[in-house]
Amino acid sequence: MKTIVVAPTNPVKAQSALNGFSRMFTQELFEIKMVAVPSGVSPQPMSDGETLQGATNRASNAARAIPDAHFWVGIEGGIEEQGSEMMAFAWIVVKSPDQEGKSRSGTFLLPHPIVALIRQGVELGEADDQVFGRSNSKQGNGAIGILTNNVVDRTALYEHAVILALTPFIKKEMYLR
Repeated sequence: MKTIVVAPTNPVKAQSALNGFSRMFTQELFEIKMVAVPSGVSPQPMSDGETLQGATNRASNAARAIPDAHFWVGIEGGIEEQGSEMMAFAWIVVKSPDQEGKSRSGTFLLPHPIVALIRQGVELGEADDQVFGRSNSKQGNGAIGILTNNVVDRTALYEHAVILALTPFIKKEMYLR
């Protein structure tokens, strides 16, 4: 059984990692460990670059925290303004002792009431909870689940990005330097 360490300790992010790995490595069994490590970025990353840096830092810090694992996964959600609009997405970074993969999730437009709260300094998950009268939605279906009536939830959104981040592990010869 191979160990995957996921940072941060959000069960949705852990499940999306397990789902992605299980789909890509169908002959393997995995156990998930979650670890709380710093992202080194702001609590609500506000750009593509900052979000990628947060995911990269989480994966690296997870490797330092639990060095005997097979894989370390950093998942960081972020937002970015484009004119008067705001988009949400996540970066996933997967590391092993000899390989690294990265992918960004699908991106979606945030509604105006949520954007207004974020511009006041509220994190996306808290803004979702305030606007939709929920509690802890970021450890549930998240903004994407709420906005799509659960056609796509956070687990599914991140799972596809985990799968894409694993391509260098499946086609190693194509990614050698």
